[in-house]
Amino acid sequence: MISNIKLVSIGNFDLKFNHLLIIGILSLAFSVSFLLRAQPADYGFALNEFDPFFNYRATQYVVDNGIPAYFEWDDNKSWYPHGRDVSSTSQVTLHLTAAVTYWIFGGGSDLYDFTILFPAIFGSLSAIIIFALVRVIGGTTAGLFSALLFSVSLPILIRSPIGWFKSEPLGLFFALLSVYLLLSGINSQNKKIAFSKLLGAGIFTTFSISAWGGNQFFVMPLVIFFIALPFLRKDHKFIAWAIPLYTISTIITSLGFERVSSNFLFGMGGILLIFSTLFLLCCIFIQNKSSKNKTRNSLIFLLVILIITPFILVINSESQFLPGASHRYLNALNPFLTTTDPLVDSVSEHATTTLAQSFLFHSVLMIFSGLGIWLIIKNIQKHTINFIKNDMIAFSLILGITGVYVSSTFVRLEVFASVSIILLASLGLTVLTKEFFTNSNSKKSYSKFMQLSFFTGIVILLIIPMIYPVGSETSRIIDIPPTILNGGSSYQIATSDWLDALEWMKNNTPKDAVVASWWDYGYWISTMGERASLADNSTIHTRFIENIAKMLLSDSDTAWNTLNEMQADYLLVFVTGERLNLDAEDSFYTLIGGGDESKKQWFMKIAGYDTSKYLHDDGISGTDYFWDETLLGKTFPFSLSGYVNPNNIQQQSATYVPGMIGIYQKDIKFPSDGDGPLKLVYASSSFTEEKIGPMIGVFIYEINKEYKPIS
Repeated sequence: MISNIKLVSIGNFDLKFNHLLIIGILSLAFSVSFLLRAQPADYGFALNEFDPFFNYRATQYVVDNGIPAYFEWDDNKSWYPHGRDVSSTSQVTLHLTAAVTYWIFGGGSDLYDFTILFPAIFGSLSAIIIFALVRVIGGTTAGLFSALLFSVSLPILIRSPIGWFKSEPLGLFFALLSVYLLLSGINSQNKKIAFSKLLGAGIFTTFSISAWGGNQFFVMPLVIFFIALPFLRKDHKFIAWAIPLYTISTIITSLGFERVSSNFLFGMGGILLIFSTLFLLCCIFIQNKSSKNKTRNSLIFLLVILIITPFILVINSESQFLPGASHRYLNALNPFLTTTDPLVDSVSEHATTTLAQSFLFHSVLMIFSGLGIWLIIKNIQKHTINFIKNDMIAFSLILGITGVYVSSTFVRLEVFASVSIILLASLGLTVLTKEFFTNSNSKKSYSKFMQLSFFTGIVILLIIPMIYPVGSETSRIIDIPPTILNGGSSYQIATSDWLDALEWMKNNTPKDAVVASWWDYGYWISTMGERASLADNSTIHTRFIENIAKMLLSDSDTAWNTLNEMQADYLLVFVTGERLNLDAEDSFYTLIGGGDESKKQWFMKIAGYDTSKYLHDDGISGTDYFWDETLLGKTFPFSLSGYVNPNNIQQQSATYVPGMIGIYQKDIKFPSDGDGPLKLVYASSSFTEEKIGPMIGVFIYEINKEYKPIS
């Protein structure tokens, strides 16, 4: 066959045509993946979202001061005046990996530019890692399918575009690498190679969790897999040291990372990993000591454990003798917790995945993954499948079930569903391809035309989700502006409003100034504005965020007192909207688009206030009380003019009518030359230039220290 033709010999290695084919497909997967991730650069070369700005600043600190200094760093620009112990509250591996790779590959480039490219590169390289992982499970064909599917997977692409210097790209890279090393290690025939791979798997498991805490969910299928291994494998002597080696390696490496050791090792994730390893050893011991009914005795032992565990959990809920998990992680395991913490719920990436989103994200892959499960089970029953071992089949099914379950709670966790579905779909496509071509070769009625038709049909099915439905194409969904260029608003535009405001802050406020704002903007303020913030996106002190929400919803005098108690010097608010083209003499605006005007209902829920006092029935339009009595309403430099029907602007009302939207005019309540509690010292250009279209308004108020409250 042409695939076995030897092209060149390099020592003992013979380079064959199939090797070139594999290299070509993997190169294609990397290239397509990188090009899709690079699309946001069309709007501007900038870091994306919020967390990347802190991660960039932390990496800069490592580059400037060295690794030892990083572990001693107490960041005084975060959570003023308390500060932040960075190494115990951050993604340490992300910062260190970025710094080390910059030292090696930076080549004198600007670190900011390097961190913009960093996630796209590691996200694209993950396509090669998943090839290696799936190849261990189902062979080279399945691995190549997985690399191609991974390169265009929408949930993974939207969590790792250019500028997305956050947890997921590197975290997922290390997680897939650790699982590959683990599975490759327990399948290795060479004990020395197996030892090194299992050791590396434990190390990279810790690295993956340190880079992204969400990778703790990769431990779930491993725990279940370890419990199942004694029933799937006969080489008990091997797995009796192989699995403990992996677990011990993970534990020892975890001790070097403060955050991992506290949140994982001494949390539910670490306990479950240790428990499953101990169960495996106990199960092997029982089977070795049993002269007969070995499997039955092990199953009885498992049943006893399953009966006892719920009682332990019930007792623990009262006494808390075992470490618990944060609400975010518990929420992923228990979807019914979704609405119990408004701070978690207020984050858009923590929204519950809808059925429509699942179909958009996975579309035809759902069919292939389901087909893969059916074909695998069917062939197992017929004993005709020989390219996937039983333990690898079990792992694939376990990963598939847990991945889909975990991702059902948070949109952010759809990456786990993607990995699971890609794995199952790749196996399904491989089984389907092998069956078709085996049958076509054994029956003369099948022709090359039929084989070509089959191949063409598969390609069409895989391409359709990328181009249909119109407006939901993968390339279009990924092609969005970096958050700092549109403020995270719903407008597909790129402006300099935020960058200009932060530059003004850096150049026109005292270096020791403290800025109050909603916690969303804390990282931007400390990194680009180079000023201390009261709260930021790490949400370390949720009580402080609650206090800021209460302050913003207080009357002006109470809020002024609170701001001074917080030692704040400036207050930043962000308002988005659109200037309407009404051919009127005055400028009229709608105020909704993703700024504080669209988040205020979350301020109220986090503060624990009744929203009906501040909002009308639509849950977004402010009442007179909101506009006249709260500091937040007064810092929006607009006043309500009336309401109009968005479908017929001739229908207008001076008071709120369900279905109508508010129309506003400019009205600065705290001018720069006033004597009120605040003074507007900066307004971004979208507000001052009064152009028709979207407005991305950033407003900075100086707190008037000379103000005398009436009460």
